Amino acid sequence: MGDSQTWTAAPSAARQARSVLAAAWSCAVTAEACREEFVGAHRVTDDGRLLLAVPEDSSLRTAALCAPRGEPSAVLEFADVAPVPVRGRIRARLWLSGWFTPEGDELAFRPARVVLRRPSGPVVVDLAEFAEARPDPLAEAEARLLTHLADCHPDAVERLTRLVDPGSLHGAVRVQPLAVDRHGLTLRIERARTHGDVRLTFHRPADDLAQLTERVHALLAQAAGGCPRTLQRQRAHGDG
Repeated sequence: MGDSQTWTAAPSAARQARSVLAAAWSCAVTAEACREEFVGAHRVTDDGRLLLAVPEDSSLRTAALCAPRGEPSAVLEFADVAPVPVRGRIRARLWLSGWFTPEGDELAFRPARVVLRRPSGPVVVDLAEFAEARPDPLAEAEARLLTHLADCHPDAVERLTRLVDPGSLHGAVRVQPLAVDRHGLTLRIERARTHGDVRLTFHRPADDLAQLTERVHALLAQAAGGCPRTLQRQRAHGDG
């Protein structure tokens, strides 16, 4: 069951999809009867084109380029994985179906359909919005930022829970930073058998690391005026 904390100033589906592409290190590609996993093989150009480095002898290259004209030749799948170990670590999945065309030593992918699946359900992303969107400016640094916050500043994470509605903390045994973008910080609240997320919105968007630091300090200053809320420290059955 989710928490009742109000979500505001969240990234659009198109920007979130582009952020997943920017931060993902691997992808799965299905074409015809073959499916291959690629690590560190894709990149996105400034104009939004996705390029995939595929070996010359790859069965995917043959299947993708020999697909019937006018039919999508492949489906690409990307997983948005939380960098901090939490229950339910997949934050979103992104599927792109479309066509490959050769471009030098790489395959250029032109999407015909983009679907972003978030915890709230799947969203079909408008192709024009997807092409025009830019990744969140913190997307590529997010993993480093969140692991540093979780590993080096657990006291700050617990202090931020003073900004969370008390009902959302009922039965909580652990709180971890789940995601951060230019609009806010999301916390994962884990209970013995369930979990939920709450979002702490920044007073202004952050477009770089210096601004993010200021926004987090502002949240901590706001939390300093709240009442401490001690998490229940009982053993959480089934927690990993």
